[in-house]
Amino acid sequence: MDPVAATLVILVLAVVAFMSNRVPIAVVAIGVALALFFTGVLTLPEALAGFGDPTVLFIAALFVVSESLDATGVTAWAGQQVIGRSGTKPARLVVVIALLVAVLTALISINGAVAALLPLVVVVAARAGVAASKLLLPLAFAASAGSLLLLTGTPVNILVSDFAASAGGRPFGFFEFALVGIPVVAGTVAILLLGGRLIPERTGALMPVDLVRHARLLRQQYSLTLDTGTLLGPVSGVTEVVVAPRSPLIGQRVCAGMTTPDGDLVVLAARRGEEHLTGPEFLVQAGDALLLQGTWDDLSRHSTDAGMLVVDDPQRLRRSIPLGRGAKRSIGILIAMIVLLATGAVPPAVAALLAAGALVLTRTVSVTQAYHSISWNTIVLIAGMIPLSTAFISTGTADLVAGGMLGLLGGAGPHVALLALCVLAIVLGQLISNTATVLIVAPIAIAVAQALALSVQPFMMALTVVGAAAFLTPIATPANLMVMEPAGLRFGDYWRLGLPLALFFLAVAVLYVPLIWPF
Repeated sequence: MDPVAATLVILVLAVVAFMSNRVPIAVVAIGVALALFFTGVLTLPEALAGFGDPTVLFIAALFVVSESLDATGVTAWAGQQVIGRSGTKPARLVVVIALLVAVLTALISINGAVAALLPLVVVVAARAGVAASKLLLPLAFAASAGSLLLLTGTPVNILVSDFAASAGGRPFGFFEFALVGIPVVAGTVAILLLGGRLIPERTGALMPVDLVRHARLLRQQYSLTLDTGTLLGPVSGVTEVVVAPRSPLIGQRVCAGMTTPDGDLVVLAARRGEEHLTGPEFLVQAGDALLLQGTWDDLSRHSTDAGMLVVDDPQRLRRSIPLGRGAKRSIGILIAMIVLLATGAVPPAVAALLAAGALVLTRTVSVTQAYHSISWNTIVLIAGMIPLSTAFISTGTADLVAGGMLGLLGGAGPHVALLALCVLAIVLGQLISNTATVLIVAPIAIAVAQALALSVQPFMMALTVVGAAAFLTPIATPANLMVMEPAGLRFGDYWRLGLPLALFFLAVAVLYVPLIWPF
């Protein structure tokens, strides 16, 4: 088969597979790479080159950095400090939440920022008497806007920077994205305020842990006094477990204050139904509830012990504790990485890998934690789709598509060509991942820029902006989907507020971006 035809067929099949949501995106991405090899479009090293691409390593390392900020309570602390002082007025809460998540997104990615703030925002909504949907949808949308503030905001930023450099332009600077990101965030906040009526008032069934309330309930239910000290602190905490049927603990003699056999945990209190087991000792029965106290590391390690059913995952509780163990190390390493990225002292992938390695060596995150923090779907998606972008360029497919597009547009000028590319990217971005969208559209945009003898910089930056405009459906980004259940939102709730936002992003990409990065 002709290489151009094969590349286009593989592209169409990949888009259909992405849209179907029946095939895992990682499988689709690997399938694309293998299809390019089996059709002879690329050699095997070329088809698998994405898995060793520095961009992929850079993004993977950033997930570890993000995990360190979340797991050590840095994001929880930031959220409590800012949101806790913002009062209960809905408009003020929307502004504060939008700005906070935008800043966090720039540092730790969209999904990480939304996941970290989501529980706190739901608790704030309940305390302020505001429908959760009124705060959670702005949380997700403002996170997408915040991804444009810094190079580290989203994998898309890193990809377009590399595309620009490989196409004869230059990579974008670490803070250069802020030139478009700040106006976009400001405009997004304004639209969120003006369009508040477009968000339906709904409250989801999922309620996160309110640490203050949780500690109070434990004290009441287990008849604990203040003599027991802080239940949930930066270093240690408590976890509630239920003795499972056929547990090896059944029949053991236990009393409050005794330690587990290895000495890691203390049995703080126990209950049997509504009865408090306060005697000198008792025989453990199936269904007994035990309150165990110890360091967070020990609680997490023992939470998987046989015969115990954990009521609240210690790891989930720990993330809600502000400035836990390792927070200062995490912040220090983050600052060092930003300095390396901003100064260009080392390549971006090296700076991020150094940061991830330092976090593991200083035991801020464990090796297991680091592996689990990486979104392997994202990594495999990018690694598998990079060869498709390579094929678009090497086979001349991008030139062919660009030529057809320019033929349809006639001599309308660069702004019209940019508009057509941005509309294509926005439409695709509502149906498939924005990362996949950029990897598909970027080669075409480069070919258009070269055919018109224009700078590639405005095309790549505009593509970044519209790549973030995934607002019309809950499946457009993981962040949109993440808030759907807690907010009680439905599929059709997103486009009402999402459409004016998408049009605003489109206007910024086509009209504002060329003013800063001229054609």
